[in-house]
Amino acid sequence: MGKKRVLIPGGTGAMGTFLVPELIRLGYAVDVISKDDVHSDNPDLRYYQADFCDDGIRNEFLAKNYDVIINFMHYHTDVFRNIHPSLLSHTGQYFFLSSYRVYADEKVPVTEEAPRLLDVSKDAGLLASDDYAIAKCRCEDILHASGKKNWTILRPAIIYSHANLYTFKLVSLNGDLVMPRTRMGKPVVLPREAMNVHAAMTWGGDVGKMVSRLVDNPAAMGEIFTISSAEVNTWGGIAECYKNAVGLQYALASKDEFLDILSNNPEDRECQRWGLDYDRLFDRVIDNAKVLKATGLKQSDFMPIRDGLKLELEAAANTPAPFNKAASARMDAFLSKQA
Repeated sequence: MGKKRVLIPGGTGAMGTFLVPELIRLGYAVDVISKDDVHSDNPDLRYYQADFCDDGIRNEFLAKNYDVIINFMHYHTDVFRNIHPSLLSHTGQYFFLSSYRVYADEKVPVTEEAPRLLDVSKDAGLLASDDYAIAKCRCEDILHASGKKNWTILRPAIIYSHANLYTFKLVSLNGDLVMPRTRMGKPVVLPREAMNVHAAMTWGGDVGKMVSRLVDNPAAMGEIFTISSAEVNTWGGIAECYKNAVGLQYALASKDEFLDILSNNPEDRECQRWGLDYDRLFDRVIDNAKVLKATGLKQSDFMPIRDGLKLELEAAANTPAPFNKAASARMDAFLSKQA
């Protein structure tokens, strides 16, 4: 019998970069679909430069009937509703990428049974939207209603990796502000309301360990897993990790001032507010007992964030960073008024 075959759409990003070599090491043959131009000399690893969101391309790959599909693509609800039957029917195990952002702030520590935003939120605007967290909830519900059990839902916490500099996050700031401003010696601005709030960040290498051990695992069928370290940190503590690793400087602002920096577009500002109010300002203390039990891993197997950030930031030291120039200019304007 040949090696089991795994298809990973979107497999060159923060998670896939670490997951792919784990799967190869465990004896799988892996095909990766990405818009990036990547090549491999390993006969068990093939890269395809293609768009899995294209119906024709997706159907071409699904016709190969992979043993496992680990799909790192994000879908709006209506799109996933239309394509999920074909995704489930052409593989033995389908991994759906959800998010820890589906959780409300009603249970600490957070377990897989914690209430979801979609089920308990009173924010009519949020519920009427297809915001990232809400779309993930609805897509999860589509899988539950599918009548099949050959799926596994992954709810990763914030993942950081040199493979995607955008993932170097700090509260609601992304790598397109954290990285370039740090390199320029300029401080970033953070909301003071977040500094004592607990956050959940996990090294991409540890995500690879967890997900690879859920592949072809009977305990993962029809189940949901929070993919995260259980290390407890506040956003203030994580800011200090950045400071110790790369000399990041930071100043504090009110939540409203912070949102004004992130966006001056009312619609986008509201989306930024949802991400802040309904995630970054929630206490994210994670109980990862379920994924540890299913995979046989231990919390001690995972990288402490202070070491992981240092490792990945050093790996990204010479990589050009994306730059949100407009938000950076608003940040400079705010700081000049405080001087």
